[in-house]
Amino acid sequence: MSLVFNEEQVMWQDTVQAFMEKQVGREYTREHDASREFPWEVYRKMGELGWLGLLLPEEDGGAAADPIMFAIFCEAIAKYSLDTAACIMTSMFTATNISAHGSPVQKEKYLAPFLRGERTFSIAMTEPQSGSDAAAARTKATLDGSEWVLNGSKTFCSGAHIPGTAIVLLARTGEERYKGLSLFILPNDAPGLTITKLNTIVRRSLGTTQLYLDNVRLPKDNLLGEVGEGWKYIGEHLEHERLSLAASYVGNAQTALDDTVRYTKDRQAFGRSISEFQVIKHRMVDGAIALEAARLLTYSAAAKMARGERAVKEVSMAKVFAADALFKISFDGMQALGGYAQLPEQDMERYFREAKHAMVGGGTNEIQRSIIAKEMGL
Repeated sequence: MSLVFNEEQVMWQDTVQAFMEKQVGREYTREHDASREFPWEVYRKMGELGWLGLLLPEEDGGAAADPIMFAIFCEAIAKYSLDTAACIMTSMFTATNISAHGSPVQKEKYLAPFLRGERTFSIAMTEPQSGSDAAAARTKATLDGSEWVLNGSKTFCSGAHIPGTAIVLLARTGEERYKGLSLFILPNDAPGLTITKLNTIVRRSLGTTQLYLDNVRLPKDNLLGEVGEGWKYIGEHLEHERLSLAASYVGNAQTALDDTVRYTKDRQAFGRSISEFQVIKHRMVDGAIALEAARLLTYSAAAKMARGERAVKEVSMAKVFAADALFKISFDGMQALGGYAQLPEQDMERYFREAKHAMVGGGTNEIQRSIIAKEMGL
């Protein structure tokens, strides 16, 4: 595949990159990483610009952007931090579930404020006992008259604690492994719901949480779509989610590599720039090769999706390769910067922390390989 953007795509890339440099920047990113606060200013500005609705159809107030334009967006917003990108992308995916399967009342209640940048969404799939085996969920929802009663626990629910967040929660409504799962829209201030924020080394701005549900009662109308279709609904956005993750890894890896190159050119040791030492320059070259390959894999998958073709294998390949490329580039950056790499103001330690999480978040590299193997008929 030849990665050549058309004029519209180039303009879009320039627009989002300029936004990240001028409206976000390194200092803002560091501040929110340190304070563990959600970047509301950025989120609301993106809402004002109409960017939060990129994945939504026009009839729901969205822009109906194609996968290539979406990948360009995700690559750009991860320029300084995967966490910043996650603050935007997490809500965007959940909004697609409500757009595709929500009632007119649900769309009006939840999508309208989301598009304005006033509401966030969280997804609650993973449970302490199930991990990557999300279909083994034990959290139960039982219909009691006109209400659903929910009991159980969820973990690693990113952004669930943010005031006003609506959580789309996967719960068991039947005994069948897949057809026994349904989705519910859960306000994060519902009585009986306890949310505990986890002190993780990444996802500091977005935050991730554990949920405990003790006889949480929801109106019958808070069911999203049909009973027993939850697993199907969750799977509908996975191609877009994995594409976005791969693209965000590419965007962050580019910054990590650029920072390493700049530092090694400026840093003097033994009478010359350390970029002149073969071991260091070869590491950066290897990083550049891996980054270019990751970018090509990502946009090849995006192009296939844009043609309306199935791209499950391709997005999983892109996610695995891009995650590994980011980890290698940030690891080598840590080595090149030496002791200075430990300082938050150098940014490299953030890239490194978040790169390790990239191998787990959104489906582990091991799970992605199993998906690829299945697509290969293995």
